[in-house]
Amino acid sequence: MNYKSTEELYALFTNCKQKITTDTRKLEPGSIFFALKGDNFDANTFAQKAIDGGCSYAIVDNELVANGTSILLVNNVLESLQQLAKHHRKQLGLPVIGITGSNAKTTHKELINAVLSKKYKVYATKGNLNNHIGVPLTLLSLTAEHEIAIIEMGANHQGEIALLSDLSDPDYGVITNIGKAHLEGFGGVEGIKKGKSELYRQIEKKNGQIFINADDEVLLELSGTIRKITYGIQREYDVYGNLIENSEFVELTWNTKNNELAHRPVVKTNMFGHYNFINVLCAICIGHYFKVDETSINKALEEYVPEMNRSQVKKTENNTLILDAYNANPSSMGLAIENFVKQPFEQKLLVLGDMLELGEYSYMEHEKIIEKVKDSGQDVVFVGNLFYELKHKYPQFAFYKTADELASFFERSKASNRTVLIKGSRGIKLEKIVEFL
Repeated sequence: MNYKSTEELYALFTNCKQKITTDTRKLEPGSIFFALKGDNFDANTFAQKAIDGGCSYAIVDNELVANGTSILLVNNVLESLQQLAKHHRKQLGLPVIGITGSNAKTTHKELINAVLSKKYKVYATKGNLNNHIGVPLTLLSLTAEHEIAIIEMGANHQGEIALLSDLSDPDYGVITNIGKAHLEGFGGVEGIKKGKSELYRQIEKKNGQIFINADDEVLLELSGTIRKITYGIQREYDVYGNLIENSEFVELTWNTKNNELAHRPVVKTNMFGHYNFINVLCAICIGHYFKVDETSINKALEEYVPEMNRSQVKKTENNTLILDAYNANPSSMGLAIENFVKQPFEQKLLVLGDMLELGEYSYMEHEKIIEKVKDSGQDVVFVGNLFYELKHKYPQFAFYKTADELASFFERSKASNRTVLIKGSRGIKLEKIVEFL
């Protein structure tokens, strides 16, 4: 059997003008189709369909469908895709920034991308392509035209960030924070620390540098002796900032250790929630390090508008919605609630959805959230089976099993003149209620 090597695949990849596809529903003529397997499908069976649809080659790991000409055999399609991506990354001389963490990975990525794009040709992870398939596809999208790459890395088990860091080989790293996300897969908070800090270990191995929130003692402890560029609220940091407290959006001034000026312009962002302050400051720090001028940094941050259900403010005909339903865990949920409760809005309403992938910690963490809002005087609605299990203990609140049920309620009983925080895990699909608010 003639298994194709990484070098042979790379020659094909180059000849096919770096076009890759993994979905026969989205074929691009002249591309290479990688026949990946999933729990409920085996794309080896679609190899001929890919060729018939215009692909130049199909890469398979089932010798029964390999014809040796256009349908080529490898030992393992996923591993071949990953090694091809790793090989391609090594051919490029551009700096790579790796990002991981429990919360706000995508927000960091988008803010950093906005700032760096003021000066450089940047390629950043698209959408949620941040896993063992998405990261290789992201790396394989890089071309000689790009000057900086921003690679987002997600994980729900130990060892995954180590794999993704090995593939992308970042020169710089950012861990946004260590929080209570994917507790089930990581095996508790200590497992999360170990898993997320795998990025630091890769950076350390190649003597790279990290951008670090130096006010975060957990991150400082995990970072050890790695070379650091620091940001936070202390004047001794490389970049430090001051949050303007009297706005629901993040407004701040910032300065640098080596260039302190007395009068600083206020940067007014469209980021709702003071918990986004440190995310914004990270983007400023990275932009400053890569010599983006101050005016351009500030302009990028003021122009950036959140979308895709992440700290997104949406005004409807009847209400103002703060849509933060892309993901949720106990850490991010707690911060969102604390920030919202402090705001001077009239007629506030919290719609809180289940936090998924917490395993044995699930019941306890959901009850902690209810306890957090119990005495706050806020109107609260809980959505999802996990919160619903606690309904009998908290008769003062409304509980719905699904977003569809809540949508039906709002369709019948129109809410008006409310400011509504919508926060929950993506799987709860809280965005379904938006059209009825």
